[in-house]
Amino acid sequence: MKYALLVVILLVSGVTFWSLRSPPAPEYWTEQQVALIMSLSLRRLPPLPEDPSNRYADSESAANFGQQLYFDNRLSGNGMISCASCHQPDLYFTDGLPMAVGTSVVTRHTPSLVGLSYSPWYYWDGRKDSQWAQALAPLEAIHEHNTDRLSVARLIESDPDYNQQYQAIFGNLPELPGIPGGAAPLGSEQVMNAWNSLETGEQQKVNQVFANIGKAIAAYQRKLMPGRTRFDDYADALSESANATASDSLSDEEIAGLNLFIDKAQCVNCHNGPLLTNNEFHNTGVLVAPGQLPPMGRYDGIRIARNDPFNCLGDYSDADVDECLELRFARDSNELVGAHKTPTLRNVADTAPYMHAGQVATLEDVLTHYNEAPVSILSHNEAKPLGLRQSELEQLQAFLLTLTAPLATDPKWLQAPE
Repeated sequence: MKYALLVVILLVSGVTFWSLRSPPAPEYWTEQQVALIMSLSLRRLPPLPEDPSNRYADSESAANFGQQLYFDNRLSGNGMISCASCHQPDLYFTDGLPMAVGTSVVTRHTPSLVGLSYSPWYYWDGRKDSQWAQALAPLEAIHEHNTDRLSVARLIESDPDYNQQYQAIFGNLPELPGIPGGAAPLGSEQVMNAWNSLETGEQQKVNQVFANIGKAIAAYQRKLMPGRTRFDDYADALSESANATASDSLSDEEIAGLNLFIDKAQCVNCHNGPLLTNNEFHNTGVLVAPGQLPPMGRYDGIRIARNDPFNCLGDYSDADVDECLELRFARDSNELVGAHKTPTLRNVADTAPYMHAGQVATLEDVLTHYNEAPVSILSHNEAKPLGLRQSELEQLQAFLLTLTAPLATDPKWLQAPE
């Protein structure tokens, strides 16, 4: 009697037993869906593209040198900060903090370096167009390493091992300016005054050494590659059969989440390809981090990149003009106000918090944000409300948890060299 009464109540209220259950996993995939899912597999990741702006990008000796520099605290003003302080190998080269902490708190969240060498743009706003140019910026940033390029060059000169490695890779180390203290075109007034006191030729020598340091660090970072996940095993199995009900790799709930990912939830619009990112910039209405002004994002980022002396077209690049197409023809419009780079979703479950300033704490909060798609403070919001039910959000999250795996990187690259 009680059971029958419950049925009547549910029917009168317009609720069916089906709507109380989680949406089912698909019984089979269409040919188009199979092709899309397979395109996301790590097996479809092409060989690492060349970086024409860095002729040392695939040099093993440069990578070894870069690894030493990456873990060296001496590349900081206080002798306590290295690249690995924020990009920690055991956290998929992130730091687990909302915003990075170098010599002081930075205003941006630390993105992963894993697979980043496939990207044509670096930083959340894309203000660097190569990995070696990006590697240089934190060294002189006041909140990060807070050092200067002359001091870094002098470290290479004064350390016998570094000096020998540098010259074996890049050629003779030039004679550096003999002025006391540091020198750089940005930083403290004292540092900038010292830089301005140098002859143009002296500045160029320092810049060349500094650029080569970035190129070595980038050669090391190109070794950091994602590993195969349970999702990849499932996607590759689809090439043999489109039957989605019998899988040793994913559960029915995870398969249902994958179905949402490529269809109703529209995640694949931006998170596509084997690295699950289109490497583009989008404004998705993410709230401003507490205490910060709304960032201009890619709108400012592309302008900074074009004016960077270390960009692809600059004097310290190894590329020809016709090899710098990304920089020459980058999109530039008002729609890029507040837009930030799409991050990879590989290892997303273990790289919280999220967004450009770490202002979203959990994966559940991220999904809620995109499900509701609040109005953006700056410009338009590309994301539109999804209207997913709670059960669907849970399925989607279950799928995202399948994207975690140990790195496909030789363990020797995942720790400080001896």
